[in-house]
Amino acid sequence: METHHVPVYARNIPATSSERPGRGIVIDTSGGSVVVTADRAVVVPAINNQSSTACIRSLGKRGIHVIGVAENRAAPAIHSKYCSEVAIAPGPETDIEAYASRLLELARRPSVRTITPHREGDIYVLSKYREEFSEHIGTPWPDFETVRRSQDRLALLEVARDVGVTVPETKLLTEWDEWDRQTIVKPRYSALVDGGRMRSATVQFPAPGERPDVDAVIEELGHEPIVQAYVPGDPGGNEHGFYALYDHGTPIAEFQHRRVRSFRYTGGASVYRKSIFDPDLQRAGRAVLDALEWHGPAMVEFKRNPQTDEFVLMEVNPRFWGSLALSIEAGIDFPYIYYQLATDGVDAGSTPTYRENVGCHLFWGELAYVLNLFTVHSEHVERPPRLRETGRVMRSLVSEPRFDLLSVDDGRPFVQETKNYVSDAVGRYRS
Repeated sequence: METHHVPVYARNIPATSSERPGRGIVIDTSGGSVVVTADRAVVVPAINNQSSTACIRSLGKRGIHVIGVAENRAAPAIHSKYCSEVAIAPGPETDIEAYASRLLELARRPSVRTITPHREGDIYVLSKYREEFSEHIGTPWPDFETVRRSQDRLALLEVARDVGVTVPETKLLTEWDEWDRQTIVKPRYSALVDGGRMRSATVQFPAPGERPDVDAVIEELGHEPIVQAYVPGDPGGNEHGFYALYDHGTPIAEFQHRRVRSFRYTGGASVYRKSIFDPDLQRAGRAVLDALEWHGPAMVEFKRNPQTDEFVLMEVNPRFWGSLALSIEAGIDFPYIYYQLATDGVDAGSTPTYRENVGCHLFWGELAYVLNLFTVHSEHVERPPRLRETGRVMRSLVSEPRFDLLSVDDGRPFVQETKNYVSDAVGRYRS
């Protein structure tokens, strides 16, 4: 039988919903050909975050039919040649119940084996309706009570403190009275549902000696936030992540990274990180997830206090993380292990290993960091020397050409991301 190499691109998909011919499609992956069969399908929320693209590439390269769920055609992930099908759906930030209904509709297909969580709205829906999903697909994620416990920062820090993990000094806003210190005002909950949709809330950095308007802050957030003592250190060097996939309280895959750079020199999402292994970080990360009796993927975020050398817990994200591509590049294919956990199970005695000191970039994020150096001044964080930092960025891009989205094999997600950045920039300029 003659074999045809058929490139599959999301650009050919109409705006409503379309299934490309998944059974028997052959994708040329430069290292050989992979037959994609539609009787093994996974639903991947195609959010505007690089983790979706990393997940789609991982599963698609293994011949799994990937259904990308997106609000519109601007999501980079649906333009991957490894995305076999696109389903358009309202996002949880628009209508969380409609989003849940769309995911359940897809889960009822006989071919669909599981759904991957990539944002707070995903895991909120998947955990809240876990029983309904479990009637149709594998559900390797925590129950709703465990998720909400991990998203309640006050409750989470209490759990961590009880198992000996260092946490920042934290109180409710109305209980904090040391405003002469450097502090951070955060939402108590990392996921907020208001009016039938997920909404985000900002973090505030009051200047020492400045007391926020308590009533106004509570009214803005819709609940009483927390106040934390600021953990000192360089945002580009002391932030660490412990990433794991658990099977009902047992870790089956683990990974660690150190953040080197963020979108801003003051912090934010990472744009350059390196794989590491630190036994103290492993102990702290495991202690938190073990105490929560975790199941599924999670990112445990820490800051390393340069004064005490301790890892200080910041939060737990009960989902896949933005830097997922680095984990895969270093040797831990979390999306495929997740798929195995949802279907045939994973041997808990064969924990995979990974390479240390592997770096990975978000290309446009690196350029945003350089721009931030030259255009933004912070009263809270000292700006590093601009020319020196710019040189470091350029050298690392050349010496470690690994990227979350930029790929010779699968270039269209990066092209779409570039279009999105240009569109946003033009919109800001016109406004």
